[in-house]
Amino acid sequence: MQSEDLVQTSKRLRPPVVAVTGAASGLGRAFLAKVASSADFRRVVAIDDQRGDVPDVTWRVLDIRDPLLANRISDVDVLVHLGGDYSLDADPEERRAYNLRAAQTVLTASAAARVRRVVLVTSAMVYGAADDNPVPLAEDSPVAAEPDTGVVGDHLEIEALVRRSLRSHPGLGVTVLRPAALVGPGIDTVVTRHFEAPRLLVVKGSLPRWQFCHIDDLVSALEMAALGHVGGVVAVGSDGWLEMEQVEEVSGLRRFELPAGLTFGTAQRLHRLGITPAPATDLHYVVYPWVVDCTTLRAAGWKPTWTNEAALQELLELRQGKHAVVGRRLSGKDATLTAAGATVAVIGTAAIVRVARRKRRV
Repeated sequence: MQSEDLVQTSKRLRPPVVAVTGAASGLGRAFLAKVASSADFRRVVAIDDQRGDVPDVTWRVLDIRDPLLANRISDVDVLVHLGGDYSLDADPEERRAYNLRAAQTVLTASAAARVRRVVLVTSAMVYGAADDNPVPLAEDSPVAAEPDTGVVGDHLEIEALVRRSLRSHPGLGVTVLRPAALVGPGIDTVVTRHFEAPRLLVVKGSLPRWQFCHIDDLVSALEMAALGHVGGVVAVGSDGWLEMEQVEEVSGLRRFELPAGLTFGTAQRLHRLGITPAPATDLHYVVYPWVVDCTTLRAAGWKPTWTNEAALQELLELRQGKHAVVGRRLSGKDATLTAAGATVAVIGTAAIVRVARRKRRV
């Protein structure tokens, strides 16, 4: 018995083998590139449906929804699942079906393969954005986001899967990272598109507080989670937050105020017409606060390398040449609307609505 204990202790002390899903692109590739040559991991396994360009890792090409995943991770200690689809312009039903099937397969396969720990990324959006939210929100604050057909709804469903998995597979450790508004190359969200508009929408009587999470800081937090330095539910973001006046000063963009009823009612109609990709509830995240306190990471010695100001400045640089209205990306002739009617364009122009209705009648 003592010999078996020594073997188990030895396994725990030696560097783990980490696998990364979604490793060929996006956040998965960024994390893979960071850990590929790290001495903290004995070996790095990259999993995707196509081979990527990061060297010095073991590539395993397969669909992460395939139940055979369990056979391909039997030698893995930690699995970092970054293989989701969170495109705003994807079909909502297809996107959700993919994300839930992928997360369910990863959790089930990891339990079957005796993987010690799974790390997933959702979003601090699951806390919900509300005018009366405390600033900042504690990590153990209740999940209060409204279930919807958007990306936030996907995150809520995935976290529900995690809770069920913890009950069904008590031997499997699961860490969930909830980043603030993500910023960085390749990031395209409701928040980043908000800053592609000519004016910043504000609901009368309420001002948002802005907190960002640069992808570099999320990658370093993922590394800590993969090494087991943090566990459970972990918030990730830059220290503190920006007031609306600071955002206006940094961005050079002016605010545009509208009553809440008009704002959300119009956004709901635009979404119902198929003009905007995200449901009206997603608009809460650009007009109400959802700042998080990264207590767990701070206690583990983690510090963000990006300030909120620096992250916002990068977001603004990356938005150059892009135009969006209420989350709808404009191009070509549509982009002239942002210059011709900036005030109206913030909430959606009547011209866009008329064009959409004409197309529906054709």
